[in-house]
Amino acid sequence: MEQSVFEKIYEIVKQIPYGQVATYGQVAALAGNRRWARVVGNALHVNPDPDKIPCYRVVNKEGRVSKAFAFGGENRQVELLKAEGVEFVNGNVDMKRYHWERPVY
Repeated sequence: MEQSVFEKIYEIVKQIPYGQVATYGQVAALAGNRRWARVVGNALHVNPDPDKIPCYRVVNKEGRVSKAFAFGGENRQVELLKAEGVEFVNGNVDMKRYHWERPVY
């Protein structure tokens, strides 16, 4: 049986290493379609298992956290990332240091 789009997205998000972040577009491309960035946001907003699917590790391409973070707001997303050692510069994740460099095939 083929995985649903959301299931593909969740599988990618589970692979983001501790202390690193990925972008919505990157997750979309890895899940099969680089135009699914908004779909990634929708999937993460209804994350069925936040303990196993670390949606807080997904940020926009500038490293900004989501104002609509589903599990406690943007401040909670910042707290979770900082707890993993992720540093922020001018309010955004330091993408040069913490961006997950998984190649898209």
